[in-house]
Amino acid sequence: ITTLEKIVIQVGRTGILTPVALLQPVNVGGVTVSRATLHNADEIHKKDVRPGDTVRVVRAGDVIPEIQERVKQPGKKRQKPFSMPDKCPACSSKVYREGAYYLCPAGLACRPQLVGRIIHYGSREALDITGLGQKTTEDLARKELVGDIADLYRLSVEDLLKLDGFAQKSATQLHQAIQDTRNPRLDRFLYALGIRHVGQRMAHILARRYGSLEKLKNADRDELEQIPEVGPEIALSVSRFFRDPENRQVLNRLEKAGVQVHSMPAGKTALPLSEKTFVFTGSLKNYTRSEAENRVEELGGRAASSVSGNTDYLVKGEDPGRKLQDARQEGVEIIGEDR
Repeated sequence: ITTLEKIVIQVGRTGILTPVALLQPVNVGGVTVSRATLHNADEIHKKDVRPGDTVRVVRAGDVIPEIQERVKQPGKKRQKPFSMPDKCPACSSKVYREGAYYLCPAGLACRPQLVGRIIHYGSREALDITGLGQKTTEDLARKELVGDIADLYRLSVEDLLKLDGFAQKSATQLHQAIQDTRNPRLDRFLYALGIRHVGQRMAHILARRYGSLEKLKNADRDELEQIPEVGPEIALSVSRFFRDPENRQVLNRLEKAGVQVHSMPAGKTALPLSEKTFVFTGSLKNYTRSEAENRVEELGGRAASSVSGNTDYLVKGEDPGRKLQDARQEGVEIIGEDR
């Protein structure tokens, strides 16, 4: 139990404005917590939490700090109810509401969105640009060395030497890491673009369905909705992304900068792991969990998070967890990562 001192707004890479609670530091399950997500305006109003309130904090899933409820204090005068801002706190653009969320429409003109998109583009699960972290990306944006992801490929070693803490070796390494991503596979490139509602699995589904970036760019919403795994929200988000003039311009700039996206076999061509479901447990030697799951999906299989009667294989690493026992009970074949 602690005090909610202030509610601030955080702008994400997709433009969503997320309210965050700044708390009087408190120990929760052995971890000192000073910030907690409030999700959205509806959640704040539902829980009726305001700055100055005493609140109960939990770690959702034992990881993410979250305000569970307000602890009532009879007789204590409370502040006015919190309301979302009319303008983006980062760039002052007028925000709009979409469902439960408030969004900033400024896109790359809004620095937090620009920084977030570049960090996502270079993340390990996307194009894996080693050295392109939060601090470096913020410095690139602050010094106006990048205005969108295409500008990454125009950076020289001399440009990177202008960044705080960079010397010849680190600048050369980052420059090479960026150049090494000029020929990405379609599914990883789609995920790297940060299209709303398109995670790694959906990026792979779209890449396998269309085969090439050009075909996907020309797909309309109705056509996308014909794909079994694609719902109305995803179809709208994807079609809207590729229709947007600014996004089209960035894609053209990427092409001119020498980025050539590798096509994938389209349609329902049989792959080695087609129709097979895998679950992983324990630490793997040669892959992170995410890399292993991506590899399974590249080969046509499905990576699930829990064991069931539909699981074909459990891949066992070091220090396996409860899933090993579940697999034995379900009669699932257990294999090692070398298999």
